[in-house]
Amino acid sequence: MDMLLPWILPCLALAAEPGHWSFQPLQRPAIPAIEQVGTNPVDAFIQAKLKEKGLRPNPPASRAVLLRRLYFDLIGLPPSPQEVAQFIQDPSPMAYEKLVDSLLASPRHGERWGRHWLDVVRFAESNGYEMNQHRPNAWHYRDWVIRSFNNDIPYGQFIKEQLAGDQLGSPAATGFLVAGSWDQVKSPDPVLTANQRADELHDMISVTGSAFLGLTVGCARCHHHKFDPVKQPEYYGWKAVFEGVRHGESAIGPAASSTERLQALQQELAKAEEELARLEPLANPKANAPERLAVDPKGNRERIPPARARFLLFRVNATNTGTEPCLDEIEVFAPGGKENLALATKGVKASSSSNYQGSPLHKLEHINDGQFGNGRSWISAEAGKGWISLEFPKEIDIGLITWARDREGRYLDRLPVDYSISLGLAPDHWNIVASSSDRAPINKKGMTPVKQEGALAQLEKRKQELSKELLLLTSPLRAYAGNFENPPPTWRFHRGDPMQPKEQVSPASLRWLAKPFELVANAPEGARRIALANWITAQDNPLPWRVMANRLWHYHFGAGLVDTPSDLGVNGARPINQPLLDWLACELRDSGSIKALHRLICLSAAYQRAGTMEENNSRLDAGARYLWRFPPRRLEAEPIRDTLLALAGVLDQRLGGVGFDLFEPNTNYVKVYNPLADPGPETYRRMVYQSKPRMQLDSIFGAFDCPDAGQTAPRRTSSTTPVQALSLWNSPFANRMAERLAQRIREEAGPDPRKQVLLAFSLAYSRLPEADVEAASLALVEHFSLDSLCRALINANEFLFIE
Repeated sequence: MDMLLPWILPCLALAAEPGHWSFQPLQRPAIPAIEQVGTNPVDAFIQAKLKEKGLRPNPPASRAVLLRRLYFDLIGLPPSPQEVAQFIQDPSPMAYEKLVDSLLASPRHGERWGRHWLDVVRFAESNGYEMNQHRPNAWHYRDWVIRSFNNDIPYGQFIKEQLAGDQLGSPAATGFLVAGSWDQVKSPDPVLTANQRADELHDMISVTGSAFLGLTVGCARCHHHKFDPVKQPEYYGWKAVFEGVRHGESAIGPAASSTERLQALQQELAKAEEELARLEPLANPKANAPERLAVDPKGNRERIPPARARFLLFRVNATNTGTEPCLDEIEVFAPGGKENLALATKGVKASSSSNYQGSPLHKLEHINDGQFGNGRSWISAEAGKGWISLEFPKEIDIGLITWARDREGRYLDRLPVDYSISLGLAPDHWNIVASSSDRAPINKKGMTPVKQEGALAQLEKRKQELSKELLLLTSPLRAYAGNFENPPPTWRFHRGDPMQPKEQVSPASLRWLAKPFELVANAPEGARRIALANWITAQDNPLPWRVMANRLWHYHFGAGLVDTPSDLGVNGARPINQPLLDWLACELRDSGSIKALHRLICLSAAYQRAGTMEENNSRLDAGARYLWRFPPRRLEAEPIRDTLLALAGVLDQRLGGVGFDLFEPNTNYVKVYNPLADPGPETYRRMVYQSKPRMQLDSIFGAFDCPDAGQTAPRRTSSTTPVQALSLWNSPFANRMAERLAQRIREEAGPDPRKQVLLAFSLAYSRLPEADVEAASLALVEHFSLDSLCRALINANEFLFIE
């Protein structure tokens, strides 16, 4: 114990410290009275610190350098040669200011700065953990973030909508709460289940604290925080706020359907069903040879002679993977009928042999709830077998039964391949009316059915396509933005152990920061998150404004005024210029405008300085933290890839929507991520629109320090490795872009090698080459090819860095 005292005592002292700088009320500092700093207050604070440190500021950067810097910083793309020429030749003293305003108004701005925020909140489009399955509708949150930055919604509103957007008219914004990993594999073990749920809520608490307040609130899960004044009961007060939040999809708007297309689909589908009825053979459970199509995960029809029944039994004897069978819906129709008679809303009762307990996606009530897909399905608890029984409120006539594993077509496993369907007037008198005995076999390798041919197979395929499109047009718009339920009571867990509950805790804020709140223990779920959002964004809360102002500074200059962007607590770094940070934070708090802060920073002399080295300054401030020069830095993976596509003339600049995938599709239970061997034009969008999986990086640009979304990434590393050089030099993608850049140059510059060289430098570097470089480039083109020059240009430091 004596050996631990030297460590414990300082920690206790730190935790009790009342005067930590970031916890103090936010007050606007006076602007230093410095001569010759212009009218931008940012420069007054910078110049005062430079004077204090004995540093002389660099002169302004050249217009070409400044233009390239600003383009990459604000929109993440290079300027065109025409834009460079226009800016350099513009004699107006307002030219630079107009350029800043135009780039801030560009829709590309939200794509660039939205990516920064997605790093902060650990956003990805897969669940993580061992299954790491895709989240098909998570992209709505990404698009909301991009729109929010483009529309410059007030920062307080930006926070509120992410915590309670469902209550404020922006339901996609709560994708923030469930943007982290989620353990899809559940268990009947109550201890494991309780710990998984505790981990889910811990993720929400931790990211809310770090993203908005710059506090490691999660450190108080098991005990009082060792450094900051966060007590364990306060952690559980936040847990009570989020107690009703669950991972999953929710409706965020009505179906976006076209009436004309809807009517056309319905008519075409009706014709397809009529033709199917004419061609489709009746089920023959006594057959010993194939008479019908093989079972299909996306849908199967069992057409039978008209039969009267009050009970239906679907029995599974084997599945294609040997695992528990899964059915997303059983539908029952009268002979020639169009109305599903098996819905629970019609009084039909479902029962089963057993029910899988591992996930809320799979429940007995999903078997006849009228909703399709794996996310609303039933799974047996028995490997390879199980049964479902439907009891109708009265006897009905039946002519058609339909069922599927997953009508959305994303899952192929757990498919019943040996089954029977029986009808009866009483629960103990069954007559088998359909079975797998007369169906063609499925592919025994893997989980893919055999290729089915012929008119009937093509008609069935077309019917499924029409049904899927119709479902998309008529279903409410859904997003992975969480589900919200009536919260259970919250208890403080002794040492963070869910199996050791202590006293009950009410939803509450931190008690020592801003004006605290505490709600009654049974407060409505939405009111809890609204209360927390209002408390975080209160004018007397000093942290959210300091944290966001510091984040903006960090992304503009490569390092924040505080080195630890998501930790402004006692254990974080101290600010190198607190008066400047507080002044910027007051600007953000009072105006709410993030773009206004961007504008202030970009118009400052500090931002416009040359990045060249100066010996004396370098000895005093090697990292240029005090901004005597602009700190050069390497571009991140996204603008590197985007720039390659832009230079090649193939960048698809569509805004928003479903993202593209850089990995081969597969429907394995545990998803396997194999990079695409030859990514095609469908992947030529900005990288922010990649359907980004968790814990899996792109095989080329992942080497450029892309975060894997396993945890928050408020500050990316910036490494220099051989893998990066080899990826840009040897990868088929980079070489293809170099070839297309060369092709573009030939088309625009014509056959003259000198014009080709000049255009190549203008496109890649926003400048013309020096005389000796021009001569060397001409020799390269003449002895090898223009493709070789383009390949060399995109592998140079000047391409990868902004200065």
